[in-house]
Amino acid sequence: MTAARLLIADLGRVPYAAAHRLQHALRERRIAGSLASDVMLLLEHEATVTLGRGTRASSLPVPTDELARRGITIAEVERGGDVTWHGPGQLVGYPILDLSRHREDLHWYLRQVEEVLIGTLADLGITAGRNPGYTGVWTRGRKIASIGVHVRHWVTTHGFALNVSNDTSGFDLIVPCGIQDVEMTSVQRELAGAVGTELPQRAIAAVTRNMGRVFGLTPSPVELAELLPDHQDSPEVVATFRNGRAI
Repeated sequence: MTAARLLIADLGRVPYAAAHRLQHALRERRIAGSLASDVMLLLEHEATVTLGRGTRASSLPVPTDELARRGITIAEVERGGDVTWHGPGQLVGYPILDLSRHREDLHWYLRQVEEVLIGTLADLGITAGRNPGYTGVWTRGRKIASIGVHVRHWVTTHGFALNVSNDTSGFDLIVPCGIQDVEMTSVQRELAGAVGTELPQRAIAAVTRNMGRVFGLTPSPVELAELLPDHQDSPEVVATFRNGRAI
């Protein structure tokens, strides 16, 4: 029996607000049944700090107005968890999965996403694992990937951020995920710079492969236009994108 498909859209660099609207539009299509397959958006953002529902004042040593003055986008979002940072060189994945077709268990889903990232890092030559009591993925005591999700009618939005080749100094502006004294790292740092220009594409290939493996799906590349035909329910999202890229 052929496994169900996982539609993979590689979008490049996308403004955070545009990606957020796109997730919501795809989620509503998935809930309504007009989108028949699970989806994963792969992309990166410009410098952005997102504030999850669990964000504490102590996690923001630099006030948000000062962050904005420095040119950093600030986004308050509905995902769980505390504050995190996104930026160029970081691989962000937003799975739009219907958990009613997998398992209606949010904790199970978080552990599965961790497994995807652990497998991805193994493929890239890094031994990684979980840190008991925390969500995300660590290697040698350093955090290399963050996870924060939201579920509506058992359809997921938000997802993970894997530090690939990004400058991790952006995390110094916040208390990442509210974890005091956490040290953030990246694939590039852990491999001591022994990587080529192909690292971002290797990371995309590895995370795609591991999403298919962990969730029992067949990854299939797809163009954005195939995911969001010009329906009445999402004209503002469709108008945000042209030729598969945010404008």
